[in-house]
Amino acid sequence: MFALAPSALAAGYRLEAHERVGSTNALALERARQGDPGRLWVVASQQEGGRGRRGRPWATPPGNLAATLLISEVQDGAAAATLGFVAGLALGDALSATVPDARVAVGVDGAERGRSRFALKWPNDLLADGAKLAGILLESTSLEGGRLALAAGIGVNVASHPEDVPYPATSLASLGAKLDAGMLFLALSDAWIDNVRLWDGGRGLAAVRERWLERAAGLGGEVSVRVDGRVVRGVFETIDELCRFVIREDDGTRLRIAAGDVHFGAVASVRA
Repeated sequence: MFALAPSALAAGYRLEAHERVGSTNALALERARQGDPGRLWVVASQQEGGRGRRGRPWATPPGNLAATLLISEVQDGAAAATLGFVAGLALGDALSATVPDARVAVGVDGAERGRSRFALKWPNDLLADGAKLAGILLESTSLEGGRLALAAGIGVNVASHPEDVPYPATSLASLGAKLDAGMLFLALSDAWIDNVRLWDGGRGLAAVRERWLERAAGLGGEVSVRVDGRVVRGVFETIDELCRFVIREDDGTRLRIAAGDVHFGAVASVRA
């Protein structure tokens, strides 16, 4: 069902595919501790113990996509932390390449005429018409000699989406897209190559940031961010050179946030 794109094979990437796993991220990190050299995609048709940010569960029922890329020999931990933005761009490119009519006049998320219906929500979600379609999770493990290995996990609602979540969610099937998880992964493995080359070990982060902002959900709109036990409200102004979220409060103060939960709208939800 799953296969790597020719560009990924040519670049030395490998594939480990499963019908069912507990967590593709956990399995990828286990491979790293066993000595895997990296550039390994771990993919599953079903994931039973997946996680999102802050340990929240992320279920992957049959038909959806659970994919993790193992990146070993991480030299710069700070730069590697921005690979989530690379993953978001790669997934956005893959969706644009595989989903017909990916452009709409106006979306629920406020997309302007002619913009892609797929938008990136800081720091690690991808929205479709304002509803959550996919999530990205970076996890790392320490190796001998002080080295690090990174697992970049990507979960996409292809065939179905959860109903019992406190936010709007959707799936590609609900959007009318006629593709399966294997087709999407093929495009994702191809799109990753171009975007990680742009990133260039962190040296191309400015270009990644520029591309990410072109797809950013809620940019210029009112947001609230729950961070360190308090709620900050203001306007989503940009992401800075380190990809931190920049919010402009009512008094003009600009706050740079490295981690937090973002909610859109003047009376945005602040649920944990």
